[in-house]
Amino acid sequence: MPDTIAAIATARAPSAIGILRLSGPDTKALLDAVFFPANGRPMSRQTPRTMVYGRVLDGEGRVLDNALCVLFPGPDSYTGEDCAEIHCHGSPVVLNEGLKLLLDRGARQAKGGEFTQRAFLNGRMDLLQAEAVADIIDAETAETARNAAGQLEGVLSRSVQAVYDTLMDVTSRFYAIVDYPDEDIEDLQREQLLDALRRSENKLTELLATFSRGQLMKQGVPTVLLGKPNVGKSSLLNALVGYDRAIVTDVAGTTRDTVEEKLTLGRVLLRLTDTAGIRQSGDAVEQLGVARSRKAAESASLALLLLDGSAPLEEQDQEAIALAETVPHLLVVVNKCDLPGRLDIGALADRFDNVLSVSAKTGEGMTALCRAIEEQFPAGTQAQGELLTNARQANAVSRALSSVKSARAALETGMTPDVVLTDGESALEALGELNGKHIREDLVDTIFSRFCVGK
Repeated sequence: MPDTIAAIATARAPSAIGILRLSGPDTKALLDAVFFPANGRPMSRQTPRTMVYGRVLDGEGRVLDNALCVLFPGPDSYTGEDCAEIHCHGSPVVLNEGLKLLLDRGARQAKGGEFTQRAFLNGRMDLLQAEAVADIIDAETAETARNAAGQLEGVLSRSVQAVYDTLMDVTSRFYAIVDYPDEDIEDLQREQLLDALRRSENKLTELLATFSRGQLMKQGVPTVLLGKPNVGKSSLLNALVGYDRAIVTDVAGTTRDTVEEKLTLGRVLLRLTDTAGIRQSGDAVEQLGVARSRKAAESASLALLLLDGSAPLEEQDQEAIALAETVPHLLVVVNKCDLPGRLDIGALADRFDNVLSVSAKTGEGMTALCRAIEEQFPAGTQAQGELLTNARQANAVSRALSSVKSARAALETGMTPDVVLTDGESALEALGELNGKHIREDLVDTIFSRFCVGK
């Protein structure tokens, strides 16, 4: 029988409410030892799933806090075990003392993610849903939260299970053929088999294609500001984030290192990097800054190329343009539209698809720029919750897809049934690792160790 775990489930900072969480066979006994309901009945005899008002008392009968408590008897609880929460005032001192009371009476400090790990091990959720719990806690945009909520509801799990069931049906037919060749077993027609494998291949291909968008949604779009010195990159960064994040002066070459900041534009999360101005320089420090600018461009998904609208193009602009054109998504931002224009914007529009005029100083054109950035990364047509969001998931789907392709090729070229069966089993193993049906214990521990304590 597992032990009983306890943890502070809320942030370690002063707040209105703080929560102590319990799970395990001794939950009721621990509650009766530290929480005393105002109605006089022990907490173990209170109505389940109902908030009860009372006091938290220490071992000497002194009041630590007036609180609310709720009991969730297993197996119909988050973890599948007896669970409880004590809702105290959100003082870190009160919470730490409350946790100490529980630990002194036999509970064990929960590890990171241990509550959710128990939920997974007790069959309350699969591994995809468990990972969605961490995603919804860490969500930095509404879209990320909605996708995680969909996964928690089982959207992705059902898609994976449908493919798993199809492949299980295929492999079971081949098992019958291979194990009992002399029996009168109805053979599944070759075209039916191929159709099942094609459908599985198409679905896995669609799932794998969601990973890049899922990563951008969850981690943010790596975005680089490029341009010659003193074109207004740092001013634009400050205008986008809404405060003076980067130093701005009239001296060209002020920015000598990359400056990074996260911000949300509509539903798009950007990881925005301001860079040193692109130019040839004899200054060793500035040379290092330019080298870092080039490296940032190599890993970026979006480039905001800044040009000075009050001056014609120079050689330094051409260097920045050449670098920006290596980035998958590019927006040309003509800055300083509050000054008299000397740049041929028409020629730029003939060369580039997206050319916008802004003034980082006055804010003119910033709304259109934000809208253009959002349009570079459309929402897509996948159901809410069907985006792969981490490398583990993508790797498992990729291996399953490779095995399904091999099984289909083996069947099309007339290979023996055992060859198709081997590939089908490999695909099932990969999908089982994806949703947690078949996964090593050490890998489970690694996955849940990334969760916060108390969840």
